Amino acid sequence: MSSVVRARRAVRETVSGLPPAFWWLWTSTLVNRLGAFVATFMALYLTLDRGYSATYAGLVAALHGLGGVISSLVAGVMTDRLGRRPTLLVAQVSTAVSVAALGFVRDPVAIAAVAFLVGMASNASRPAVQAMMADIVRPEDRIRAFSLNYWAINLGFAISSMAAGFIAEYSYLAGFLIEALMTLVCAVVVFVKLPESKPVRSAGAAPEDSVGLGTVLRDGRFMGVVGLSFLIALIFQQASVGLPIAMGEAGFTPADYGLAVAVNGFLIVVLQIPVTRFIQHRDPGRLLVISSLLAGYGLGLTAFAGSVGAFALTVCVWTLAEIVNAPTQTGLVVRLSPVQGRGRYQGMYTMSWAVAALVAPLMSGFVIDRFGAEWLWGTCAVVGTVAGLGYALLMRRLPDPGSHEEGREEQEEGRDGGDGGDGEGGRRGATGAVVEKSGARGGAPEVSAS
Repeated sequence: MSSVVRARRAVRETVSGLPPAFWWLWTSTLVNRLGAFVATFMALYLTLDRGYSATYAGLVAALHGLGGVISSLVAGVMTDRLGRRPTLLVAQVSTAVSVAALGFVRDPVAIAAVAFLVGMASNASRPAVQAMMADIVRPEDRIRAFSLNYWAINLGFAISSMAAGFIAEYSYLAGFLIEALMTLVCAVVVFVKLPESKPVRSAGAAPEDSVGLGTVLRDGRFMGVVGLSFLIALIFQQASVGLPIAMGEAGFTPADYGLAVAVNGFLIVVLQIPVTRFIQHRDPGRLLVISSLLAGYGLGLTAFAGSVGAFALTVCVWTLAEIVNAPTQTGLVVRLSPVQGRGRYQGMYTMSWAVAALVAPLMSGFVIDRFGAEWLWGTCAVVGTVAGLGYALLMRRLPDPGSHEEGREEQEEGRDGGDGGDGEGGRRGATGAVVEKSGARGGAPEVSAS
């Protein structure tokens, strides 16, 4: 009985203290992933239903990924200039329209073009979601919030993957239309329940505080994090591009691969929340070093796997790395981002994963064809080690959480013994959004609302 009580208390502590706006954003994420179909069955749709070659299917997948790379930066700029809410609405409505169109087009050129648009539209919401989450959640709660969001992504994707298989047997078109409908539901949730959270600069705010893409590119520490994120993404991508090829060449069936990799989704759903409770107040630098090594050597151990059970054990290792890395990395990006540049910073971070999704298939194919799968897994171990060393160097003298959210005046007064603020980077409005304090005297703090 005591264990049940402890479990209930743990769940209550995990979900308590987060603003209502966060839960509506979380609900939108869950609904979006419940409707995921294109990402799961695009290759099968093109090869089995439409009769195109595997080469053409790969080209379409590459164009889909290229669209995501381009939209990451564009959406980041939109998130800062237009706001989080408009960017989300544009992205979700565009995704719904383009996904529905993808189910109807038949010409190969048209399919490729629409797939590119789907990649752009579907990836455009990510910087806005992450920036909005950072706006509405207190700095000390962000790791927990990002973890809950990541949990919703994986829970929704696990359910949608199973459902998509049955839907595909009935009609691929139905799958496209269902995803379009679910994405529109997300847009309705955002439109009805989520006000704009973008901090609005007061009239007296210093003009030098403006953030452009050049600012992001000149931020050496942050761009180092982006580069290391790209390396980690390369490793994780091999689970979906290198692992099935290697298992197939070793004589295992697609069902064997599905069984082994299913452990990933199961463990994330079961362990994400309890692991987050354990790590949320620990040093992010150490967590990122550990997760990098677990990711690299988890995939590296695949070289020694000779059975489905052994493959599943290696999946357990790199899944633990994923559970630790995902919320910690996203929280770090927010920690390094100035308030007025969150969209651009999140866009650059998102782009590192989009580029990795393009490079990883080329990397796995080249290494396996030229040198063999064992060299691919050895490369993953080396890359994980390099990433771990990189994080160990970059995480020295990390800025305090919320340091970018404090106005200059507050910082000066704090050094002089005056009022240092409420410790949360400024007052929060009813939606939980951060109010940016003016850098000039006499400037009234404002909060954006829709």
